[in-house]
Amino acid sequence: MDQKKVAIIVAHPDDEILWCGGTIINHPEWQCFVVCLCRKNDPDRAPRFYNVLKSIKANGVMGDLDDGPDQIPLTEDVVKRAIQVLLPADDFGLVITHSPAGEYTRHRRHEEIGNAVIQLWQGGQINTGELWAFAYEDGVGKYLPRPVQTADLFFPLTDETLQQKYNMINTEYNFSEDSWEARTTPNAEAFWRFTNSLDAMNRLTKEQSL
Repeated sequence: MDQKKVAIIVAHPDDEILWCGGTIINHPEWQCFVVCLCRKNDPDRAPRFYNVLKSIKANGVMGDLDDGPDQIPLTEDVVKRAIQVLLPADDFGLVITHSPAGEYTRHRRHEEIGNAVIQLWQGGQINTGELWAFAYEDGVGKYLPRPVQTADLFFPLTDETLQQKYNMINTEYNFSEDSWEARTTPNAEAFWRFTNSLDAMNRLTKEQSL
């Protein structure tokens, strides 16, 4: 791919690496800006997020949406406003974000952010040529999240790229080898790809209902 501005919009510090870190590593020509909507005031994970951005030569910013264990639902307007406040008003060649169906069963913030990004794109508040939504599933909680091999884009990672990605999860984010994050770290990355916001809304809403 040619050099392009890429916005990566995620819920938590580590989502940018867990679900698309290998893809970022494999595209050093991308100008990446990572928006992380939660944990701005987390004294451990916030500094780690900014250190990881240096490792992948990206810029970014954090917000502080509620991320409590109860996963209290947030309104669409709250999530959309949080994204608009943090995301630069640029034209992006690509936006990468969560699927409204989430990556596993279940994290409400992932789902809410995926929905909000698509709605902002559809309403013209996000300008991008295309959108990639993470394509992972966990068999409704039966196993750790896996990339969907039949997704529009499926990228197996080389051993070298996977090791770089794993090191960021294990060392820079400090997740132990037996943690959910380290055990989940996928050796391939998958995405639903859209060039039309209406198609994205229709298809991902369908995926969410399955």
